[in-house]
Amino acid sequence: MRVSQAIAQIRAEVCDLHAHLTRWGLVTWTAGNVSARVPGEDLLVIKPSGVEYDSLTPDSMVICDLDGNLVEGEHSPSSDTASHAYVYRHMPEVNGVVHTHSPYATAWAALGEPIPCSLTAMADEFGGDIPIGPFALIGSDDIGRGIVETLRGSRSPAVLMRQHGPFTIGASAKAAVKAAVMCEDVARTMHLARQLGPIDRLPAPAVDRLFDRYQNVYGQHQMEESNE
Repeated sequence: MRVSQAIAQIRAEVCDLHAHLTRWGLVTWTAGNVSARVPGEDLLVIKPSGVEYDSLTPDSMVICDLDGNLVEGEHSPSSDTASHAYVYRHMPEVNGVVHTHSPYATAWAALGEPIPCSLTAMADEFGGDIPIGPFALIGSDDIGRGIVETLRGSRSPAVLMRQHGPFTIGASAKAAVKAAVMCEDVARTMHLARQLGPIDRLPAPAVDRLFDRYQNVYGQHQMEESNE
């Protein structure tokens, strides 16, 4: 597939994925963004800065290099572009990055406390606690550095950047969006649970078994393997 065709498809995909951020209540006004790596190229596609979600189109998505510089697009790229680019440069397995200010996950970020793995759904998706990353200011790649330092070696696809909000990564942009949806869901549930009393973490062996099952057996994995 030619690069131009690949970019056109990714622009459409990234545009469509932003609808999930509003559908699941993860963003307000123009905050938040989804990006995707362009396979085989040192490029990424990301939401433009300050454009309302209802106005987003595939053509309004912007293309940047992996240093965060604008390559193509009619708008300025998201203010988080340098952070996304840093993640792509240093985590080659990552092909999608999402940032939201979803209220419950951001509340944990404001508290500066990881979300403890006390639910099977957390073990499935995150393989343990959702960790806290360092505080960093927007406008440089400092947030990206914090994301990479926190998630490198972690099974979690989500990090709560201290006093900022959640960032999620994935093998695809869709996977990163799913992680953002799940992060907010468990953040809300764990907040409610703490109002009822103390919370116990799941035992580590149970977390390992649940994570392995969900990642390698759950859903269509067995069917896909049997059809190979």
